[in-house]
Amino acid sequence: MKSLFLFLFFSVCVALAPVHSCQAENISASEEVSDSKNLDIGEVIFDHVTDSHSWHFFEGHYGTLFLPVVVYSSDKGLDFFSSSHFVDENHQPVSYNGYTLDHNKIYYNNKPVIDISITKNVLMLFITSLILFLVVLNVSKAYRRNVGKPPKGFQSAIELMVLFVKDEIVKPVLGVKHEKYLPYMLTLFFFIFFGNLLGLLPGAANLTGNIAVTMTLAVFTFIITNFSGNKNYWSHIFWTPGLPFLLRFIILPVEIIGIFTKPFALMIRLFAAITAGHIVILSLVCLTFIFKSWLVGFGSSLLVVLIMLIELLVAGIQAYVFTLFSSLYIGYAIENHEDGH
Repeated sequence: MKSLFLFLFFSVCVALAPVHSCQAENISASEEVSDSKNLDIGEVIFDHVTDSHSWHFFEGHYGTLFLPVVVYSSDKGLDFFSSSHFVDENHQPVSYNGYTLDHNKIYYNNKPVIDISITKNVLMLFITSLILFLVVLNVSKAYRRNVGKPPKGFQSAIELMVLFVKDEIVKPVLGVKHEKYLPYMLTLFFFIFFGNLLGLLPGAANLTGNIAVTMTLAVFTFIITNFSGNKNYWSHIFWTPGLPFLLRFIILPVEIIGIFTKPFALMIRLFAAITAGHIVILSLVCLTFIFKSWLVGFGSSLLVVLIMLIELLVAGIQAYVFTLFSSLYIGYAIENHEDGH
């Protein structure tokens, strides 16, 4: 009964997330909501799914967390300041010491700069990593305190997920060498899973729907795969056995391209799945502000709740799929003829 209550409570919380984003981040209650013609749905959705130098929680100047800006330009060198300097008292965009912010891009005297700021997604990355670290630390302490005893509560849930990743994903694919890659696969699974869930909470950032984040995860898999590749793996790429001599020159570029398409598919799959869910939900929420009808609002709210429940399932599925394909790619790279199927 407690589990059912917690599940329903979390579902209601995540269902409120897009409503909050549509109101707090992008819509001015005095202007845009009152006039549907001023409501730019594309801008509302785009602002939510992309990164930002500030983090909006609710309407007004004090409902915004202004993040630190760290930029480097050849003219001025390294510079630090708050993103609050880019807006005035009425929350209208302004320039600051020659810097301008245009569509989340910073320019100095109309020249692009190297931007290494702590943006919304970067801060969300730190938060997700911290939560993941605290969870793992808490579970490891619980194991040391209860040696020889069955796990309880949250510890048992984490153990179930760890055993699932080990026994159902990594071990069947990597075989006897699975323990070498298990720490990476567990980190990958839990980071994506936690990032997906936290991204559904009200006011959260779209971390795993950011292509830079998914690209970084895919690059990690790409590096591990190719550095782990054995002689059998590279010989199949550069000199595929069993092919006529002339056909090898046709297959060679295909195999080389395949090295890069695998991580590219990982990157796009996670990015597209998470971002698409946010776009659909925000589109349904914004229908209420467009038609200004309680009937439309009630219908869209029901659809949003249903889709958010599906998004909870997608959060786990995408973590599973990314980990599974990473295991498969590494498994192909380390497989020997006598070990493989």
